[in-house]
Amino acid sequence: MEQRYILNAIDAALHAGADILSIYNDPASDFEIEKKADNSPLTIADHKAHETITGYLNATPFPVLSEEGKHLPYTERCGWDSLWIVDPLDGTKEFIKRNGEFTVNIAWVSHSVPVMGVIYLPVKQELYFAEEHIGAYKLSGITSRGDVSLEELMASATRLPAEAARDKFVIVASRSHLTPETESYIEEMKRQHAEVELISSGSSIKICLVAEGKADVYPRFAPTMEWDTAAGHAVARAAGMEVYQAGKEEPLCYNKEDLLNPWFVVEPKRMKY
Repeated sequence: MEQRYILNAIDAALHAGADILSIYNDPASDFEIEKKADNSPLTIADHKAHETITGYLNATPFPVLSEEGKHLPYTERCGWDSLWIVDPLDGTKEFIKRNGEFTVNIAWVSHSVPVMGVIYLPVKQELYFAEEHIGAYKLSGITSRGDVSLEELMASATRLPAEAARDKFVIVASRSHLTPETESYIEEMKRQHAEVELISSGSSIKICLVAEGKADVYPRFAPTMEWDTAAGHAVARAAGMEVYQAGKEEPLCYNKEDLLNPWFVVEPKRMKY
């Protein structure tokens, strides 16, 4: 994929992050919370971020599949070899709780595989960006790109996974979706490892923690949609990790007829013999 498209996605994420923060930090804002069909929350920030991101991505040759956009029927989507998959505000519950654990997720998918991903944490001003040929990176303290090139961004960022010296097996789990199946998985890991540490987080940050090397595994035995995981999956792949379907050797795939993901586990890429 051409570098200019990665920069398109980075600019889109950073500007959407600024839009989200302008609402998040406004003491007079009530977020204008709505309910979607599945009873999950939707805010004015979701709408604004979606408009900003699609404004950038519509300048590229690829169609956009966004959580907040109109979802075209599979009869049309099945002809898309390449597309953007976007979650303008991942972690809306965390946004409403004002705990800062929400992200902007943008992925570029080719033939069902997420090959490029951008994740931005507006409150922490942290940017993750990755592409399968250049690797995965984390850059802190960024709010806009200006005219900085991709090479300059890479030079000032940390290559992932970063070294993480620890003597515990670290599991990252959802702050809002800790299911009985996840708890059973955690208990099994406790039987396999001398010391297990559990850390909780919201949104796609959980996948990023494994990509960084701060956690060993992220099990997700609860519903997610393709836009929840595509960008994080791209970051994980570029960092030498994988997002496997639970109980299988196959990774998640994208632009399916049913946009619901199966359960999955994020962990280092398994060796094939």
